[in-house]
Formats: sequence, structure tokens, C-alpha cells
Amino acid sequence: MHGRVKVKTTLEQQEAKRKEREKKLELYVSATQAALNKREAGQLDKEALELTAQILALNPDFASLWNLRREVFLALGAERSEEEIRTLYVGELSFLESCLRVNPKSYGTWYHRCWVMQHMPEPDWSRELQLCNRFLEIDERNFHCWDYRRIVTQSSQVPDADELDLTSSLITKNFSNYSSWHYRSKLLPRIHPDPERHGRLSEETLLSELELVQNAFFTDPNDQSAWFYHRWLLGRGDPPLSIRCILADLEVPFVTVTFSHPVLVGSDLILFIDERPVMVTWKTPEGKEKPSLVWVCDVPKGRLSGHCQHKIKVIWKDGEAKKECSSYPGKRVTWFRDSVTEDKIFSLELSEGKSNVLQRELQSCKELQELEPDNKWCLLTIILLMRALDPLLYEEETLHYFETLKAVDPMRSGYYDDLRSKFQMENAILKMEYAESNLVMVVDKKLTRLCHVDHLVLVSHMCLSKNQLRSLPRDISMLLSIEVLEVDDNEVSHLEGEWNLPRLEELSLQCNKISKVSDLQPLVSCRRLSVLRLQGNPLCEIADVRDQLKAFLPQVDTIEI
Repeated sequence: MHGRVKVKTTLEQQEAKRKEREKKLELYVSATQAALNKREAGQLDKEALELTAQILALNPDFASLWNLRREVFLALGAERSEEEIRTLYVGELSFLESCLRVNPKSYGTWYHRCWVMQHMPEPDWSRELQLCNRFLEIDERNFHCWDYRRIVTQSSQVPDADELDLTSSLITKNFSNYSSWHYRSKLLPRIHPDPERHGRLSEETLLSELELVQNAFFTDPNDQSAWFYHRWLLGRGDPPLSIRCILADLEVPFVTVTFSHPVLVGSDLILFIDERPVMVTWKTPEGKEKPSLVWVCDVPKGRLSGHCQHKIKVIWKDGEAKKECSSYPGKRVTWFRDSVTEDKIFSLELSEGKSNVLQRELQSCKELQELEPDNKWCLLTIILLMRALDPLLYEEETLHYFETLKAVDPMRSGYYDDLRSKFQMENAILKMEYAESNLVMVVDKKLTRLCHVDHLVLVSHMCLSKNQLRSLPRDISMLLSIEVLEVDDNEVSHLEGEWNLPRLEELSLQCNKISKVSDLQPLVSCRRLSVLRLQGNPLCEIADVRDQLKAFLPQVDTIEI
């Protein structure tokens, strides 16, 4: 037994480790307190840098200590020569690199490195580019490093084409490099922009990218990176701000304006009637001051008459956007709106070449889906391709693929239901325009939510019966022309927001889940509502519900329970 090392028991090892941890913790806490005390005392010196370095070397995510180091550098910068400060900053970069080795994804460390480079005299951006390359070799999906790299390339004026070549190289090595795909989506619109659609690609580049990404998801169908990039390629881009619709009701009277993006109007929207500016107060349909797609104003009495001809015009920000319409004697309402079909609001602008490529992709994805029947990315891409090609032609087939997708990926069935509802509402709006009608029928389509209500400002009659709606959202207040609204056989338990619908006369909510009178609060402001149908709701079981409803909604003549 002599000469053999005594092996500690497990309990002894645990106790030794505990004591070692306690000792480290004590040193950590004392150094932290000392650093914070120096900050409180205003002692922003090199000792503060040394104290914080001890802690940050162990824990680079201590944001307060990075803040303290920046304060020290600013204080020393006012006292030291430029050469001395440069030496300090160079040392700081070396220290930061050691911290990044401890945690390559430390928010505080990358942010502090960016701050140092922006404050040090004559920064060496080429060295930073090499550092980014080294860390991306270790982890090609380190998005902190990718973000920093974008700052470095902008500061050192690296050509976008060189960065695009880098993404091509990285993607070729690994199709799963999501960060490279994302960076590519930022570079290509700058290098090969579509002259008509901001943020999108020229057609030649788009077709080339579609081929590249198709190779990627056929190589590894279960990797999501390429599928996400493909979805971006099918996007419609971000159109410039415009006024899509103007509606003037001469009877009430009011004027409604619909924008392509939510805006806060203030005094930037000016109403002209017969070429004369009119002082009005713009508000959202709910009457709230917040960014909105739809704005409405009451017109002063005497400015609009159904017996005269009028020219109504609105101008946004000195002509950045404008729209006008004309009324004629005998007309109660006048309006002018952009065409959702001509402006391709819900679809892509397809040339023959682009259409052929997408058709081939659709066929290829269907073939892949036969080989990979449980691949949710493939199923979703098939749906998006059909939407891009012809949403109405593929309507029934799209619904079939949604059911398959929900079966394959039941955890996200709610998301797929909402996406399907969005597409169903788009189809209904397209059909309404093709029929030149103000009637919307979306019956028995399994709707779970209402979308694109801002496109329904002119609708007078809407039927949403036999769906799966659980509430009627506050966006209903945008239906400023609605006269009849049918929402029977849904799961509606309450109405949201403040509707203020000036023309609503008839509302049917039969066979829903409304349980109390207060669930109908938005109807209080609908002054023309005369018919309300509530049969088949739990509310009908309340003993004196008719009296409660009469007191709550005195303007309603007929209440059917």
C-alpha cells in the first residue's frame, strides 16, 4: 500500500469543489463591488479598467461593467495624448478578442468592440474583417459576428459584390448556412435592384436565385434555411406609400381615405372640395389617435350636397400621395380606389419567363413531396407557388394542401388556419372586384380570422357565416359602408373595439357563443342599427335578456332571440 496516492472520496471531491467555487465567488463579488464603488466615486482610471477586466474575462455578459469601461475611455480621452489613447484602444481590442473566445455570442462584447472601433483614432477595419472571417470559420451561423461584419464592411467600403461572392462560397460549402442566405437577401437588392419594386431583384437575378435555392432544398429537403430564402424570393416587396381609396358619403357626410401603409395623419393630410381646402379633423374609424390604414373625417355642413357636382381630393404631405373622386347630382356616395388585380396587391407581376420558371418549380416540388410526404416546408412552398401563379385557379387545390400540411405539422395548425384565412379573404376580394360588386361572401371556408378589412371600405353586404371566427375584431370599424353583416354559425364570444359604423342597419349573430349583453358593447355607437338577430346564443337563456338588450341598444327596433 506504500507509495500509492490516496484517492479522495466522492464526498471529499464535492466539498473541495464547493470551497473552490465559494472562493471564486468571493473574489468575483469583491472585484465587482470595488469596480462599482470606483464608478460611484467618479474614479474613472486605469485601475477601474483592471478591475472590470478581471470580471469580464470570466463573465463577458456583464453589461454594466462594459458601460463603466466606456466611461473610463471617454474620461481618459480628455486627459491623454492621441498616441496614448490609441495604445489603450489597441489593448482593448486584444482584451475583447479574449472575451469572445470565452463567449463568441456575447451581445455586450460585440457591441463594445463596435464602440471601440468607432472611437479609436485610425481604426484598422481590414484587421476586423479578418477577425470576422476567423470567428465565422468557427461558427458560420454566429449572427452577432454577421451583424458586426456588416458594420465593418460598410466602414471599410468593401464592395457588395465581394460580400455576395462570400455568401456564395459559404452556401456552396453548407446549404444550411441560414445567415449567409439572409445576408444574400440584403445584398442582392442593392446589386441587382428591380427598377419598379423597391427591395426586390431584377428578373434575371431572381430566376438565377430560384435555380440556386431549388438545388439547395432538393439536396437537403429537411433544412429550413433554403425554404425561408425561397419564400423571400416569392415576396412582393414593400411598395411606396400610396392612397388606395377615397370614399365620400354625401348624406352623412364624411370622407374616408385608405392608405397602403399605417400612418399617423396629424396635419399632413389635406382635404380639398372643389379645389378649396377644408378644415377637418382626421381620426381613425375607432376614433383613436394611432397609426392606421384608414382615416375618416366629418365634413362641415353645407360643403357637400347630393344636388350638386363636387370634386373631392386629398393630398398627403405636399403631394407625396393623392387621390380624388367626383360626385354628381343624385348620387349619395362617390369613390375611387386602386385595383387589387391591376396593381398585383395580392400576387406577383409575372412575365412569361418568370411564370414558366415558377410552373417548373411547382411541378418539381410536387415530385419532391411524393418522395418526402411529411416535409412541411415542401408543402408550404407548394401552396405559396400556387398563390404566386394564380390564387383563384389553384384555390381548391390550395385548400387540399393546407389540410395535408396540418396533418403533417399539427403543432402549427393554428398558424396554418390563420394563413389559409388570409388567403381566403384575398380570394374573396379578388372575386368581388372581378364581379364589380360590393358584396362579399365567405361562407363555410373555415375562417379563423379576418384579414385585409381595409380593402372592404366600400362593401355594403358581407356574409361570414359557417366559419370558425371566435371574435369580431376592432378592424370591423373600417367597414364604413356596411349595411348588412351576417356572421351566423361561428364561435364568436364577443365583439372588439368601437365600431362607429354609420350605415350598419342589420346584424345577424345567430348560433354563436355570446353569453352576456356587455359582449355587444361596440354596437352602442352604431346609430342606424335596427335589426339584431341573436338566436342560438347562451345569452338568450337569460331571463330578462330582451329588456336588457332594449335598454342597452335603444336604437334597435327588432331584436330576435
